[in-house]
Amino acid sequence: MKRVRLTRRDFFKAAAALAAAPYVITSTALVAEDRPPASERIVCGHIGMGAQGSSLLGGFLGNPNAQSVAVCDPDKWRRDNAKQRADQRYGTRTDGPQGGVVAYNDFRELIARSDIDAVVMAVPDHWHALISVMAMQAGKDVYCEKPLALTIRQGREMVNAARRYGRVFQTGTMQRSMPGFRQACEIALNARIGKVTRVFWGAGGPSSDVVMPAEPVPEGLDWDLFLGPAPWRPYNKRFAQAGGIFGFGAWHGCRDFCGGSMTDGCAHGADIINWGVTADQGDPVEVHPPGETYPTLTWKYPNGVLVHSWSPEYGIPKGHNGVLKAGGFGALFVGDRGWVEVNRGYFKCYPESVAYEAPGPKDIRLYVSTNHGQDFLDCIKTRKRPVADVLTGHRSAVLNHLGNIANWTGRVIKWDPVKEEILGDPEASRWLSRPMRAPWRL
Repeated sequence: MKRVRLTRRDFFKAAAALAAAPYVITSTALVAEDRPPASERIVCGHIGMGAQGSSLLGGFLGNPNAQSVAVCDPDKWRRDNAKQRADQRYGTRTDGPQGGVVAYNDFRELIARSDIDAVVMAVPDHWHALISVMAMQAGKDVYCEKPLALTIRQGREMVNAARRYGRVFQTGTMQRSMPGFRQACEIALNARIGKVTRVFWGAGGPSSDVVMPAEPVPEGLDWDLFLGPAPWRPYNKRFAQAGGIFGFGAWHGCRDFCGGSMTDGCAHGADIINWGVTADQGDPVEVHPPGETYPTLTWKYPNGVLVHSWSPEYGIPKGHNGVLKAGGFGALFVGDRGWVEVNRGYFKCYPESVAYEAPGPKDIRLYVSTNHGQDFLDCIKTRKRPVADVLTGHRSAVLNHLGNIANWTGRVIKWDPVKEEILGDPEASRWLSRPMRAPWRL
């Protein structure tokens, strides 16, 4: 049977009747002593049910302010497993005409539902922009895992869509909702360790072209839909290892799908660096590949701050033991009077007294969030921008993407943060965007 491909316009036109009809949630899902009435809950649909998507689903299922009504994944086993988990949480019967929480293969069917307020997605990077923009066009607010997008141009399209359609968008850089990271960034921004001149982190490597032998596509997996806008390639099980087809797997190292460890776990570190160096007000203006001017990959900000991938060649800050605890998730901010280092479960200052200084009346104070998912739900109600707004996610991802481009080209990248252009290097500029496989397009 010939597979029918639909454009976004065709799909939404065909789905109009379905989208206009109210969706029935069984009474067992709506009634619970510890839950607000249904009218006060945010109705969520989840796209991507691999490792991270399953973790996000658990968080929203446990939040009394949310109601998850749909899950989606091109892997039948994973979407059915997610549906069963949600039905068990709500105590919903699964043998009725609505079948409790609905499991979809195609995300467009989930987006077309008029009863869904927000889309929560954890899919490979090459899908972030398309699904997010389509969801926002359909009037949904979006929680999207990091990094914001596969390329800088796609990230800009997401920012433009969020502003055009007035949507709330939370990037999944949840360390902003952990108090230690916020405190470290405020210490750096307010010069409590003196003027910050250097930042160190465990910057990861870039992705590359990955070729694997063809294997039979397993039953229940829509491989063509997984690929979506990425160039066609044969299926190999390694792309689905460890977390499932929309979870952690070999696709992280493949340039068609992801930016490697630089944009994977290290997206968290980049986000904290951008927060603590600029308070989200700017991008780096130069990126130097290893060995060109500095021993390791290095970013330079307009205020002169240098961000280095860690190496003892730069010298050990006074009072530091030379072992970087920050890794790719955190950062070591070094000033002319001390330093502060932060990671998940780790926080240390030199001198130690800096950690106990009360903020002054003129100090920069950063957005306070203690729960990333709850912050997203709260902002859906207030229509305020959340702690990791789409523009915040975009600016942090620029650091990662420029680092990859410097690695791929082996040249110094000069960046215009206003025009969002690479200066004087047409070859490097090609990496700012990627072609999309038909019929997918932004």
